[in-house]
Amino acid sequence: MRPSVSDLQLPPPYSLVPLREAGDAFAHACAIAADEGAGTLAWVRRYDLAEFAVVLEPEEPLEDARRAIYAGMNALADALAVHAPPSRPITFDWPDAVRVDGVLVGGARLGWPEGARENEIPDWIVFSGMIRTAVIRAGEPGLRPLLGALDELGFVALDAGEIVASFSRHLMAAFHEWSDTGFGSIASRWLDRLPRKGDEHAEIAGNGDLLISDTASQGLRERISLPEALARPSWLDPMTGTPWL
Repeated sequence: MRPSVSDLQLPPPYSLVPLREAGDAFAHACAIAADEGAGTLAWVRRYDLAEFAVVLEPEEPLEDARRAIYAGMNALADALAVHAPPSRPITFDWPDAVRVDGVLVGGARLGWPEGARENEIPDWIVFSGMIRTAVIRAGEPGLRPLLGALDELGFVALDAGEIVASFSRHLMAAFHEWSDTGFGSIASRWLDRLPRKGDEHAEIAGNGDLLISDTASQGLRERISLPEALARPSWLDPMTGTPWL
């Protein structure tokens, strides 16, 4: 059954733009962002995907505003954690993928106006999330152990609208946290969900880049560009427009 608009209860700052099942929340939100403004939330009414995109109006230059990807992902993970079985940890792949107990279930995207300058405040940015809630016409989970959906991972009676509504509330809390305590707390909470690899130590740079250093020497090993990483979502199958499965 397709979720109805009345099923989705958003806090007052948001303005809902419902889309049909074939809609693209990310593309639609980017297309209307300049006219509709902050708080506009596009939602695709599908039961097998929680697909949405929200328009934000940053107060920082683009090179800093991209860090909203971390606040948005924290909010998305917090929304999932409310319903997750205790034995199913929620983790991230840098910079944009969401996993539940190691299984890829979706991720996030970030958009901004074409031609926007790095050192200027963009008119808008769009944070978009997509989580696979149910599997349709796919092979057995054992044949794809690292790819899946929430219904295969013990999330009981959870629909897409619940995830989107919960995300909207957690995103407000995330931006209040950012305003009150600074970006450091956002970065720290995001990094808490990033699995450590060997002797690596990860940090988020002031502009959102990922810094990898050796735990022992604390010497910087690698700096990975956030804008370049966001250009091609790691979790998104370009053929289907949905998370890899």
